[in-house]
Amino acid sequence: MALIRKRKLTEQQQRRIEKQQQNRQQEFDHSLDLEGLVVQHYGRQLEVEVRSLPSVPPTAPQAIEGEPEPFWREIIVGEVWRCHTRTNLDALVTGDKVTWQADPNTGLGIITALHPRQSLLSRPDRYHKLKPVASNVDLIVIVFAVMPEPSAMLIDRYLVACHSADIQPLLVLNKADLLADDDSALKLLEDYQKLGYDTCICEAHANNDSPYHPKFLIEKIDNRTVVFVGQSGVGKSSIINTLLPDAEQRTNIISENSALGQHTTTSTRLMAFGDNGALIDSPGIREFGLWHLDREQILAGFREMQDYFGLCKFRNCTHQHEKDCALRQAVADGKILSRRLDSMNRLLNELNA
Repeated sequence: MALIRKRKLTEQQQRRIEKQQQNRQQEFDHSLDLEGLVVQHYGRQLEVEVRSLPSVPPTAPQAIEGEPEPFWREIIVGEVWRCHTRTNLDALVTGDKVTWQADPNTGLGIITALHPRQSLLSRPDRYHKLKPVASNVDLIVIVFAVMPEPSAMLIDRYLVACHSADIQPLLVLNKADLLADDDSALKLLEDYQKLGYDTCICEAHANNDSPYHPKFLIEKIDNRTVVFVGQSGVGKSSIINTLLPDAEQRTNIISENSALGQHTTTSTRLMAFGDNGALIDSPGIREFGLWHLDREQILAGFREMQDYFGLCKFRNCTHQHEKDCALRQAVADGKILSRRLDSMNRLLNELNA
């Protein structure tokens, strides 16, 4: 039988092992707790911004003559650390406020607790499983443009999702420089404005004197945590790059063949904006399923129809072909947009399917 020789450890390695064991024993020592904000998600790891310092500052190891200088990372408010999370915690997302502990000997941290969320934006994935997108969001900026051709159905989906999550929406028409060629996008914006939604017209690359410069968005989003959503290619990242030049968000061009946007943002990312605000850019999506909502939640997302529910002749009216349908009559009277009723029925049909 072969003998296994025990490897001799250097004094520095022994101290490091002892330090790691000590850290495991002290993992419930709340004097090491830090407050943090999740700014990006990478599979099993997350990036957390330091929001506070430990009550007992850790002591850096002393370098010993003749040995390599030990690694040490200072904890500084505002810097971002790569962190793991405890297995007993709920799935974390960008925007989560957390308690965590840092290990300056490795430059890594571990998230120990999740703070209560004020709001949570979720969407089903391709497997119909509910996937959280961002938390503690104050405002959802729904961006659309002349190109790619805007999808009113997708916008309606976003608005229903906003209502369900109790998050205020803001509709932004980007690429204002193209409006001279096609005013249908402007008409779409005006339709939502008449429904009482807050709106804005923008041009990401406009000069400072232009009335469409993104700086006019600031008064609507200042000191708020804002998530940008919309079709790929509508210019979400370009707007963020203008508002935050240091964001270095990647941008791309519209595919000439498909006229659909190219996916440029690959993970939801939070960037500080102003003193107390933040901007969140999410991966571009062309569909936004609402299969996790029930019938009443979908109906509640169409604000202009609330006064007509329950007025149809038939109690189980589908609002598609029945006689004496209050909603279809409202469409005929010009009080409800036909395409909005179509959107609602399509969402209900998807729910039944």
